[in-house]
Amino acid sequence: MSSVIRSLRGFATLAGLVALIVYTWGLLHLAGSILEAEDGGASSAPIPPCRGNEQVAHVIDYSVSWLPLSFDCEMTGGGSYPAEVIPGYVNPVAVGSALAAVGCVVASAYVAELRLRAGAREGEAG
Repeated sequence: MSSVIRSLRGFATLAGLVALIVYTWGLLHLAGSILEAEDGGASSAPIPPCRGNEQVAHVIDYSVSWLPLSFDCEMTGGGSYPAEVIPGYVNPVAVGSALAAVGCVVASAYVAELRLRAGAREGEAG
């Protein structure tokens, strides 16, 4: 296997691991916020993750998105706003790393195909 293909596969693996780790980090933040929102104890209203906004008096529920990761505070009247519980870098880094991993895998396959074709042409000529 050529060093170019090996390097592309190594970068793909690394980028995939970064995407997985960062997404898992975001999931931990999201899970903590869900646990905090579902805690029915004292001072559970308004929902604790939604308290950092001036619209907190209108919060009635929350919704969660898994891709991209988000925790949204639902308000009376149908509006919502995102609670800032997931670090801002999580979604962009996870998506960027995943795209980089896919790009490296595709590039690796393309280089391998080019080498196979070149080898086949040399076999026909010789």
